[in-house]
Amino acid sequence: MNELEKQLNYPLGDTLPAIGTTLEVAPGVRWLRMVLPFQLDHINLWLLRDEQDGVQGWSIVDCGISNDQTRAAWEQIFANELQGLPVLRLIVTHMHPDHIGLAHWLTERFGVRMWVSATDYNTARLASNSTTGFGGEATARFMASHGLTDADSQTQIKGRTNYYANMVPQIPSSFRRLMDGDTLQIGGRSWVCHAGYGHAPEHMSLHCAELGALISGDMVLPRISTNVSVHETEPESNPLQLYLDSIKRLKALPESTLVLPSHGRPFTGLHTRIEQLVAHHDERFADVIKACAEAPQNAADLLMILFRRKLDLHQTTFAMGESVAHLHALWLAGQLTRKLDADGIYRFSLT
Repeated sequence: MNELEKQLNYPLGDTLPAIGTTLEVAPGVRWLRMVLPFQLDHINLWLLRDEQDGVQGWSIVDCGISNDQTRAAWEQIFANELQGLPVLRLIVTHMHPDHIGLAHWLTERFGVRMWVSATDYNTARLASNSTTGFGGEATARFMASHGLTDADSQTQIKGRTNYYANMVPQIPSSFRRLMDGDTLQIGGRSWVCHAGYGHAPEHMSLHCAELGALISGDMVLPRISTNVSVHETEPESNPLQLYLDSIKRLKALPESTLVLPSHGRPFTGLHTRIEQLVAHHDERFADVIKACAEAPQNAADLLMILFRRKLDLHQTTFAMGESVAHLHALWLAGQLTRKLDADGIYRFSLT
């Protein structure tokens, strides 16, 4: 546990649900985990006791990536954790593979609808049928324009032509739209949608005032900072400012809120964690400004300044997107100047 984590409270301590089992974290709310094949090796998913049209059952929130291991874990959940009741709907916080990967399988299996924002639904459909934003020639060119030009990285990025589709082979053909401020009636309780931007196109967190609980998705995580990246599909975007504005809005919820994150353990101390995340990015902004004051910098130049550890290719692509995001936030705020040099690389200098 790092020093920042010690400022938060973890009501369940170190207790984790074993794969294929659940733990109750609030009345009618059960926590389960699925394995991920990354350094970030798990995702938290949620079962909400529900009733629709007089039928008792469960709503699922998020679903894991599409692979045999995740499907097998779900089979254990269906057999042992649902009390013989059906799944009534699937709610997806956003379009990233670990959240939406098995949506088609789950909705087909139970004949239910997926509830998700329209922006993330349509982005997921595009990504599942292309390499947009996740690998291939276009991604490699974008990374090169921000300084990642070494031959090995370029070759590997160009070769990642099915990165998203491998984990999200199909998206449900229809959906129920979630919008900011929508109130869902789940098991006789009201859950309000809070849209967040920057990490995903239109991420939905869910807050239940009666339970004092927030399913935060990836917007607020207790141990790590959420990845916020610029992609080649929107190359002049400012996602980091969108993200920071989004999490600051969540401070309207009580500090005592039980936060149910997609990675890490449930915790309380929402305002504290938001302040930590804002401070973290403020520190990174200061590092970027200092470097750009000394000499023009591209995103690849800043990787060791921002991340301070050796990165594999998977981590490097995320880190590049985040490095560009920090540069763009300062550039679009007028604190940095951007120039496309003769070598085709964008470099940023202090204004």
